[in-house]
Amino acid sequence: MKYTEEHEWLRVEGDLVVVGITEHAAEQLGDIVFVELPEEGTTVSKDDEVVVIESVKAASDILAPLDGEIVEVNSVLADNPALVNEDAIGDGWFFKMKIEDMSALDDMMDEAAYKAFIG
Repeated sequence: MKYTEEHEWLRVEGDLVVVGITEHAAEQLGDIVFVELPEEGTTVSKDDEVVVIESVKAASDILAPLDGEIVEVNSVLADNPALVNEDAIGDGWFFKMKIEDMSALDDMMDEAAYKAFIG
């Protein structure tokens, strides 16, 4: 898995990249009560706002970590946004994207670097 400074995780599954937020980010947000996901088929550029999360503490935007196309969203989150708190790096993922350049992941943090970053 790879991590961003915006507390997103990325996991490669075949030719897709699955994106969610880290457990650290979910803990900082508190109880998540609403998640607005992008439309499937949306083309995004790195740093575009793609997901809106509302928690009991605040609303936050999740940015696209890379250029690509949103090919699948986790529609379960519409009815169960708390899944992000319960399983942030598993069932609480936000979207899957197809990216043109997988080597873009090479510039991101690995788990050890992310732990040092939040340390």
